[in-house]
Amino acid sequence: MAKQIIHTDRAPAAIGPYAQAVRVGDTVYLSGQIPLLPGSGELVTGDIQAQVRQVFSNLAAVSEAAGGGLSDIVKLTIFLTDLGHFPLVNEVMAETFVEPYPARAAIGVAALPKGAEVEMDAVMVLAD
Repeated sequence: MAKQIIHTDRAPAAIGPYAQAVRVGDTVYLSGQIPLLPGSGELVTGDIQAQVRQVFSNLAAVSEAAGGGLSDIVKLTIFLTDLGHFPLVNEVMAETFVEPYPARAAIGVAALPKGAEVEMDAVMVLAD
């Protein structure tokens, strides 16, 4: 099966040798997004909920470039430098997604690129 590289200027450019997303068949693998502002590449700092909203905005832009949306995400992985932020992440996720929610994992990590406090990657399945 051929793979299709997904790119959009509505999400931050990759900061390394990887694609924003790769589509294989009906499945799209979205690379990790941190709370970078598209265009400027500036990191959203401060309020963790603002950071999480920016990550979801970035994931939405890449999802849309692939022909889907956040509602097509079937698996979401959340990386946090402080698991104490988990309840706040849940609040934003509840504002962003509707049932049925995607499968999810939340992982505590020591550090993330550019000093971010949150990163998320996802797997999306597109309808035929």
